[in-house]
Amino acid sequence: MCSMCFKPLEWKRLRCQFLRKLKDVTAKFISRTPSLAPPLLRMHFHDCFVRGCDGSVLLNSTSKNQAEKAAIPNQFLIGYQVIDAVKSAVEKICPGVVSCADIVALVARDAITLIKGPSWQVELGRRDGTVSIASEALNKLPSPFMNITQLKASFQSVGLSVKDLAVLSGGHTIGISHCIGVNPRLFNFTGKGDTDPSLDPKYLAKLRRTCKPGECTTILPMDSSPKKFDIDYYTTVSNRRRLFQSDAALLDDTETKTYIQQHLSHAGSMRFFDDFGVSMVNMGRIGVLTGKNGEIRKQCAFVN
Repeated sequence: MCSMCFKPLEWKRLRCQFLRKLKDVTAKFISRTPSLAPPLLRMHFHDCFVRGCDGSVLLNSTSKNQAEKAAIPNQFLIGYQVIDAVKSAVEKICPGVVSCADIVALVARDAITLIKGPSWQVELGRRDGTVSIASEALNKLPSPFMNITQLKASFQSVGLSVKDLAVLSGGHTIGISHCIGVNPRLFNFTGKGDTDPSLDPKYLAKLRRTCKPGECTTILPMDSSPKKFDIDYYTTVSNRRRLFQSDAALLDDTETKTYIQQHLSHAGSMRFFDDFGVSMVNMGRIGVLTGKNGEIRKQCAFVN
């Protein structure tokens, strides 16, 4: 962060002010619509995996370029109004100082904390990128259809470990998805009109009643308590009752499977919360722009 623009005591005061204002604005949205917390977490994840944590996921498309927002994995992202409201409020306190990339990271943390999930220390000082390309989002974001080999390669490509994969996948304990993310497992898993044999048969039957072949938009809860940040995710993975193939794939690797087995009781919840915070800090360091690289956007949806 450009603390050189201010005297040390003044910067400390301004920093406290903007952090408090950011949390207050975020809290107003989450108190009215708690369901915004999962997509705000997802927005941070989708931002960091493409060009690093540079706010590129926030940029609008132009007549000459389709931005990341237009990519299929991002078309269900919501919560941009929260980022814009926070940016507007923070600009009134310290204009031209706090990047949109930092705001995405801070809002994700505060939103999860406000629904009684884990908290973590967000490192600040990111600058905003000026490039956003839809095809890069399509190619670089981990897919719900990936197997364990593909998932490990995807995380390794951005400097994250296999443990980070097991931990951050636990973010799927909250929120919703749509039939588009699970339909291949239900009706055409290997291209022969079959189903994914790794799915629990009762859960498979339930999903097939909800999602019809070719249907994309019906909403599905991510697990049995989609509003609560807890360790039920690991229980449902173990019981083969997850929506995504990428979640089920965690049972196909010794390290990720061991992590899951360690969190099958309530006693593992605090360890998971601690681990989640560490992995979120790791993720927040991906491809960060600092110094003279990038810019501090005046509006998050547009380059300066």
